[in-house]
Amino acid sequence: MSESGNVRQNRCLSPSLSPCVHAAATLTDSETGPIATPMTLAEKKQQLLAKLAQIKDPHERIVYAVECGRRQAPLEDSLKTDEHRVEGCLARLWLVAVFEDGKCHFRTDSDSAIMKGMAALLCEFYSGQTPDEIVATDPSFLAQVGITQHLTPNRRNGLSRLWEKIRDYAASRIK
Repeated sequence: MSESGNVRQNRCLSPSLSPCVHAAATLTDSETGPIATPMTLAEKKQQLLAKLAQIKDPHERIVYAVECGRRQAPLEDSLKTDEHRVEGCLARLWLVAVFEDGKCHFRTDSDSAIMKGMAALLCEFYSGQTPDEIVATDPSFLAQVGITQHLTPNRRNGLSRLWEKIRDYAASRIK
């Protein structure tokens, strides 16, 4: 909760992006009413861990990620280029990064439903955050709820490569 009692909401790069990682808390400013401010990565992390911990079956956690990917708008074909390709994964995986108003925003797509879902979770998690916060928060916390352990080694490698690209992009925007 912020000092002013703000409503915390996460802004997505794409309005069609699913609420897989974020949700609004109902907090208000006593003078002005509801005010939308982005969630911090610490808040997003706690929310995502709580959501995934509710899903007891490890395979159902993967299904949850796949559903997040299905609700995400696909990248336009013009963005599915070698420039945006995430290497190191058998599936084709693309990452598009945008820096706006001091925050990084990410979109992704893949020809693999599982990779698209896992990538959508990461991209939504890191979108709307400052470069410093992104660089300081790696996604290793996903292992706490057993989501990465049930991926094939190739998919874990693809997820690691995606994180590297997200981190490198954010690091390149630090002043």
